[in-house]
Amino acid sequence: MSSHVRNLLTVTLLLLLAAAAFVAGYFTNDFVELTRGNGILVRDRQEFDLFWEAWQYIETSFIGDLPSSQALTYGAIRGAIGILEDPYTIFIEPAIREQERQSLRGTFGGIGAYIRRPEEGGDLVLEPIPGNPAELAGILFGDVLIAVDGATVTPEMTVQAVADLVRGEKGTTVTLTVLHSGDSEAVDVDVVRDDILIPSVSYRLLDTETPIGYIQLTRFSAESDNEIYDALVALQEQGAEKLILDLRGNGGGLLDAAVAVADHFMDKGVVVYQESRSEGEKARETTNETVARDVPLVVLMDGGTASASEILAGALRDRERATLIGQKTFGKGSVQLVYDLSDGSSVHVTSARWLTPNRHQIDQQGLEPDIVVEITQEAIDNGRDEILHSAIEFLQQ
Repeated sequence: MSSHVRNLLTVTLLLLLAAAAFVAGYFTNDFVELTRGNGILVRDRQEFDLFWEAWQYIETSFIGDLPSSQALTYGAIRGAIGILEDPYTIFIEPAIREQERQSLRGTFGGIGAYIRRPEEGGDLVLEPIPGNPAELAGILFGDVLIAVDGATVTPEMTVQAVADLVRGEKGTTVTLTVLHSGDSEAVDVDVVRDDILIPSVSYRLLDTETPIGYIQLTRFSAESDNEIYDALVALQEQGAEKLILDLRGNGGGLLDAAVAVADHFMDKGVVVYQESRSEGEKARETTNETVARDVPLVVLMDGGTASASEILAGALRDRERATLIGQKTFGKGSVQLVYDLSDGSSVHVTSARWLTPNRHQIDQQGLEPDIVVEITQEAIDNGRDEILHSAIEFLQQ
């Protein structure tokens, strides 16, 4: 490796993590700028000569293929982060970071349909997302995808390869040749690509003796606040007298979204305390803009309930607003600042930890439910949702 490339890599490895960054990821959306010029980088640059001393022997003697400069840079970053022994301080490569960014925004460009292959080597089927271009154009759930813009979809093609054919600039049209279920002839459907809304909320009025509204929140995105508000208004208009908020499998998302969702259920008060090295203890609070202040509420949770979900569940219980039913939560109660780097990659850095309003530590402890529900194999085999069933029984007592 030339000395020019080596010097370039050294500077890249040392300065990459010190770039100013837009913090836009899990559990926060504040703007953060890192301090420069404190002399630490100069000291580390001198000590970094040992890295190149070791790498020189690998470069001259290793029998296999050597990594590219980019792969070496990424590997060095991961190795340095690994020394911290924190499972949530991680390095994310550009492609994965872009998917993450789109998910948390709640929108991305496309046709608004999932592409799946139920059986290995079988047909690809489409599952349109309600209210998005594919459904509006006439794509039906379970449609078999035959061709994209005249290019035949073959069994050898991967789902990703087909998705790349479907993807394109917003405002352009893609022609999908599909076979509707029960039909014998395929039809062409023209779909105009657009920004795609990926709902984080689904809701319905349960068929129960007492009208109970059921809301499932799958993640905390930028759209969750409005989606929860719409769900609460709609369910109350339909006559819901009690509510179930399902946070099972919800691994978290934006902290601001969690506070905003809590605001729909509680009057002004603390949602979570955040402890950090730089700011000490800082409280995040709700306002008095509440749409479901007094409606009896149950929260469903399990081992997949984590992070922002645990913040919301812990606040609702500590503020005596809800009963928690299900199983112990995951116990992920820390803040990750997400720093976007110059090549589209990012680093997630644990910078703070959370406490519930009663100062219960979430991280590595989780939340115990008020009512524990054990899941039996018989219930699984019969497709019976024991936790939901227990919540309904509780609310109808």
